[in-house]
Amino acid sequence: MTRIRFLGPDGGPTGETDAPSGTRLLDIAQAIGQPLEGTCEGQMACSTCHVIVAAGDFDRLPRASEQEDDLLDLAPHVTRTSRLACQILLDGSLDMLTVRLPGSARDMQGR
Repeated sequence: MTRIRFLGPDGGPTGETDAPSGTRLLDIAQAIGQPLEGTCEGQMACSTCHVIVAAGDFDRLPRASEQEDDLLDLAPHVTRTSRLACQILLDGSLDMLTVRLPGSARDMQGR
């Protein structure tokens, strides 16, 4: 079980929940109402689930694939610790994970 803490663009808390091992961060975020679009439904074909991982947690995650890095180039407000939430599989190795939502997202649904 991993405790997930979500922060808004201003760094203030927007939600916190426990995530069972084997779930994707995108699914957890959407289940508790976090505004992550995930247009491609986690198929890694967009960048609408971009999150910024806390620096202390970033190095404890598996490295991003080359394809994920390429998609992050399309996302606004990318930082050194940016990841796609659809590519973060929670495996129980982290007891806590903090992610911040970027200031804006690439809206592929035209909303």
